[in-house]
Amino acid sequence: MAASGVIYTIGYGHRTIEEFTSLLQRYRIRYLVDVRSAPYSRYRPDFSKAVLQRYVEHAAIRYVFMGDLLGGRPQSEEYYTREGKVRYDLLGASEGFGLGLARLRKASVQPYRAAVMCAEANPQHCHRGKLLAPALRDAFTGLRVIHIDVSGSELDDEVLQYRLTKGQIELFSSSDEIYAP
Repeated sequence: MAASGVIYTIGYGHRTIEEFTSLLQRYRIRYLVDVRSAPYSRYRPDFSKAVLQRYVEHAAIRYVFMGDLLGGRPQSEEYYTREGKVRYDLLGASEGFGLGLARLRKASVQPYRAAVMCAEANPQHCHRGKLLAPALRDAFTGLRVIHIDVSGSELDDEVLQYRLTKGQIELFSSSDEIYAP
């Protein structure tokens, strides 16, 4: 399906809530889409769902939870190997994941910017970069995915995918490559 527009991604990592919100404002993000399967943080309580929602909404950013559809740690055991690794191939093909992608596509063409957020600051180590961004780009031609990286800079998903594959187009992947780390 053809699409235009852009979706940003961001992780909070070691950022403070103030630094995180400042980045959202810098990139003119108006919708923050939380894709954490478990939207809380024992170590970073400011990023627990209720606190985060209040904080970003005070900064005129709307909070939307979609971790139930797009989270990287699904509840159902059908998406895990015996060793406990997430099967991104199965998760990415699920009905719920498809519904979540469709909602993000709609958000990408709105006049206000949306950013998908998770805990991991480096998109190279997160399901945002390994599963979500490639799925969005594959499903919706012309949709740009831009990651706000650890340094706060923009990183185009095409560059990230090049880094993840070391520039290699893989015709055959080993079974280890389809599982979450």
